[in-house]
Amino acid sequence: MCKLTLESLLFAILPVSLLGAVAGLDMVSFPQIMLSRPLVSATLAGAFIGRPGAGLLIGAVLELIALETLPFGASRYAEWGSAGVVGGVVMAGQPIGAAGALPVAMFVALATAVFSSRSMVWVRNWNAHQARRLRTELDVGSPTAVDSLQLRGLTMDLIRGFSVTFIALLILFPLSRRIVAIWGVDAVHSRAVVTALAATVAAGAIWTLTHRAARAGWLFVLGLGAGTALLLLQ
Repeated sequence: MCKLTLESLLFAILPVSLLGAVAGLDMVSFPQIMLSRPLVSATLAGAFIGRPGAGLLIGAVLELIALETLPFGASRYAEWGSAGVVGGVVMAGQPIGAAGALPVAMFVALATAVFSSRSMVWVRNWNAHQARRLRTELDVGSPTAVDSLQLRGLTMDLIRGFSVTFIALLILFPLSRRIVAIWGVDAVHSRAVVTALAATVAAGAIWTLTHRAARAGWLFVLGLGAGTALLLLQ
């Protein structure tokens, strides 16, 4: 395993942190075109490292866990855009075939999602403070005040996504390499545990979303059957 210097690490994570900034912004602010879904953000991050397949693998695992997230209203939820980027980079940055790559990447991504969730609360509080400062202008419907408040919020969310991704990778990527290097469980059992955990969370999310809605369960089964049939016909 090659030795990472601080300079090489910074050079590697600065560009991908910009991807984390855009993915974090997409979560709730702009442009909301699903870049923040971990299946997308992790795959793009893996492509940055030259291993899109590795990013896709961890992205699929995180997507199963993210099914339970409903990002609307004032509720607090995990921020999967930046977390997916971090998970994709960590997964793609491990030696090919490393047994601990998938579980370590999942843990790193989940830790990032939790921290990033907190950062969204900080940004919301900052936005509320800015709105109070412009209360008089907003009360009279000033377009300038509205535009200023919107641009400040978008800019702060972009900075938040960049900062979360950069700090998480700066701390967790070197740590993940060391953990994977001493990982003692074989690849089959490591991946089985990760798959079982992700599938359990996904099953709970699907049950929550479908068991109270009329015909939702049947529609899910129909969609699952159609998707399986298309996969078998490839």
